[in-house]
Amino acid sequence: MWAHSMTVQDYQDLIDRGWRRSGKYVYKPVMNQTCCPQYTIRCRPLQFQPSKSHKKVLKKMLKFLAKGEISKGNCEDEPMEPTAEDAVAGDFALINKLDIQCDLTVLSDDLRESLESEEKQKGKSSKREDANELIQSQDIEEKLGSGEPSRSVKVHTVPKPGKGADLSKPPCRKAKEIRKERKRLKLMQQNRAGELEGLQAQCEPLSSSPPKAKCNQPKSLEDLIFESLPENASHKLEVRLVPVSFEDPEFKSSFSQSFSLYVKYQMAIHQDPPDECGKTEFTRFLCSSPLEAETSPNGPDCGYGSFHQQYWLDGKIIAVGVIDILPHCVSSVYLYYDPDYSFLSLGVYSALREIAFTRHLHEKTSQLSYYYMGFYIHSCPKMKYKGQYRPSDLLCPETYVWVPIEQCLPSLENSKYCRFNQDSEAVDEGRSKEPDRLQVLYKKAIMPYGVYKKQQKDPRDEAAVLQYAALVGQACSERMLLFRN
Repeated sequence: MWAHSMTVQDYQDLIDRGWRRSGKYVYKPVMNQTCCPQYTIRCRPLQFQPSKSHKKVLKKMLKFLAKGEISKGNCEDEPMEPTAEDAVAGDFALINKLDIQCDLTVLSDDLRESLESEEKQKGKSSKREDANELIQSQDIEEKLGSGEPSRSVKVHTVPKPGKGADLSKPPCRKAKEIRKERKRLKLMQQNRAGELEGLQAQCEPLSSSPPKAKCNQPKSLEDLIFESLPENASHKLEVRLVPVSFEDPEFKSSFSQSFSLYVKYQMAIHQDPPDECGKTEFTRFLCSSPLEAETSPNGPDCGYGSFHQQYWLDGKIIAVGVIDILPHCVSSVYLYYDPDYSFLSLGVYSALREIAFTRHLHEKTSQLSYYYMGFYIHSCPKMKYKGQYRPSDLLCPETYVWVPIEQCLPSLENSKYCRFNQDSEAVDEGRSKEPDRLQVLYKKAIMPYGVYKKQQKDPRDEAAVLQYAALVGQACSERMLLFRN
């Protein structure tokens, strides 16, 4: 459907029923009929912990900013960015983002210390910063995720005696042993609280080293992103949040540079011909938005609506993340970047920045606590990468409740289309129950559908209106105006 104007709450409710937008065009896949079902996916940033692969990307950026270092071997170390051709046509949400695999497991508070003790025995404490320099957010105090990537990682062996080895420290454990340890921790978490204490003894660290202060726990995402740079840093990176509006002076003044970057990206990454990368296409796709900007006393300082997050490196834009800030989430729409800086893994880096940004907005606006990544397509290998940012949930296509992705994957292995809600009696609570209350805009007048249908005799029109009511749900059908002529 074409959305001329829409409140942020209406769009929030729509994406919670499987809708997405591209410009002012709002669309919803017919899940049980399409060849590649597209499930809405959201990440839970408050419990998110960066994996080793994520940290590698962030450290790569810091080295580049600090010393101008360009890491080698990125093609081998980092997965390739998915392209538009690998995704289903029309899925503009995060086509080229979040292409890092990780395996995060949320641990209970009781188990956290066991994992911390294990980490601290690896002889890495000397490399960590002083405790006073670590700032840990409250959500990390509550939950800790293991961040082991699912692909192979290089394990550093202990140096031989006489070559700088510190024999007072225990040797690094093999990756296989660490994976087994974390698997045991995961199984422990699933047990009842009453059994937890007894089972915890099985996961005691192998070494008898006394536990160290809690301040040595892993750095938060924010610590890694905003680590201080030397005064003589080689480069300066600044991220600016700009409202998508030609009335905004910052958006207007940077439009030309932003558009040029879009053309360069589309032609290099997606092989679009020049005539498909004009200003009209750019504006319609990434600058036009149906969302009405809103501010609220309890809302984020920037307000709600559509924005461009511009990544300025040494005075020029090298990437732009298109996002919507809604009552309960930050919704990622698209990312385009300068191909000359592909070595910085900007797709991954920007996703981590957007997760951190969501956490920042949550500090003032408590209900804003999710990061929507668009559609997850299990049957498309290049689109499954979104499922590796955990903890995350998939939207049940029949009852529109959120289900942890771990519970969904076994079903998706057997069938492309799945109902994730295990309660067979559950129904769509937001379904259209009273279509006559649906609001219609007809001949410049607003009226309930019950009044409008008395003036219409075309059965095709009634079928279309009832389909619309079923797709948007009762709440949106009563708030939004369906235009008829």
